[in-house]
Amino acid sequence: MTVVSGRFDIKSVEWRHVLDENSSGMRVDFEYSLLGYDIGSQRLDMLLRFPPGGHCRRHQHVASTVTFVLDGEQHLSEWQANGSIKTIIRKKGDYAIAGTNALVHDEWGGKDGGTVIYSLHAPEGILFRYFDENMENPWTLSISEFVESWENGSIYGVKSK
Repeated sequence: MTVVSGRFDIKSVEWRHVLDENSSGMRVDFEYSLLGYDIGSQRLDMLLRFPPGGHCRRHQHVASTVTFVLDGEQHLSEWQANGSIKTIIRKKGDYAIAGTNALVHDEWGGKDGGTVIYSLHAPEGILFRYFDENMENPWTLSISEFVESWENGSIYGVKSK
């Protein structure tokens, strides 16, 4: 197991900023930090921090995911099988667990932003599946790709052209 940040202090972990000024309909703007990973067991723990109004990319968690809201709120719009959209709001201290292949969703912080910790287990090696703004052209991100991007200083989940 590789521990990247052995002590939790939201002020001292390394944050990487994701800002996609080309996104329409929502402002993709968030920060993330890798806490630790174990490629052999396909586990990865990370932090995600949303500023007020900042969203992450539209995605689906392929890995099973434990979510714990550390600060602020986590808002989700989740696409249901019948085509409807379910709204979920989690507040500081809320915990959730989802199995593999969760529903596609948009995710953002509350009016004051939000910080969450994710503990992911990817039995098939895939963490996330991303979608473009039309819910088309999906691409995936593996745990190995995530770790490699962290180690080389790049931003995870960027679709290569």
